[in-house]
Amino acid sequence: MESPQDVRLRLTVHYDGSAFHGWQSQPDRRTVQGELLSALSNLADRSVSIIGAGRTDAGVHATGQVACVDMPASWTPENLRRSLNALLPPEIWIKSSSIAQPDFHPRYDAIARTYRYQVGIEPKARSPFHARTCWVLENQLDHELLESGAGELVGKHSFEAFAKSGQPERGYHCSVSAANWSHWDLGLRFEITANRYLHRMVRYLVGTMVDIARGKRHKEDLGRLLRTEPGPTTSPPAPPKGLFLVHVQYPEHSALPQVPRAPSRSTANV
Repeated sequence: MESPQDVRLRLTVHYDGSAFHGWQSQPDRRTVQGELLSALSNLADRSVSIIGAGRTDAGVHATGQVACVDMPASWTPENLRRSLNALLPPEIWIKSSSIAQPDFHPRYDAIARTYRYQVGIEPKARSPFHARTCWVLENQLDHELLESGAGELVGKHSFEAFAKSGQPERGYHCSVSAANWSHWDLGLRFEITANRYLHRMVRYLVGTMVDIARGKRHKEDLGRLLRTEPGPTTSPPAPPKGLFLVHVQYPEHSALPQVPRAPSRSTANV
């Protein structure tokens, strides 16, 4: 519970999602938010609440999750970061802590989020030290087809075909400002930045693009799905273990008065 002597602190959080049933607290389930609440309440010597920028699904990782918590003003950002890292399990690490505006909201104030999906193609991707953070595939992928597909995503489109569950009250349109595939040590990775996401949207996109790049479906299918044409359906979603929330973007002048909180920016599980 917030008190007049509290200070709002902004945290940047890393976590290995394979150890958790997602971000959001659930009864009798181990979650990232649950572990943070336990540690923060211990340090504050009272019950606290913590809000995250994105509610990642079970098995999804983060290197750029943003969260905020109201703590007694005696806590400095650096002291809180150090104390949290001493209490939290090894699968969670607080990268940074800073003082936030009193009305800062990591979810509603966000104007864009970036996700990265890793596909492992090289033999060493099968190592137990790598396999839990990438989708391991045996076949090579056509990089040109992947890049062509990513280019089709940029702009404002209906992603209704790429959502597990509907969000009719907010609509299905999302604005993608960047999407690309690139090489990394173990294979290929996809990165996408958008103003909002539908539930499991990134994983459905990756699953569909990978099937196109493997020659399992026509390259025209992606465009037809974006245009919600009758006929094609998405491929199964890519496994959650390859997905990372890597960055959350906020307005430069976040200290300006906040507009009323409208649910126009999606907080869907990804």
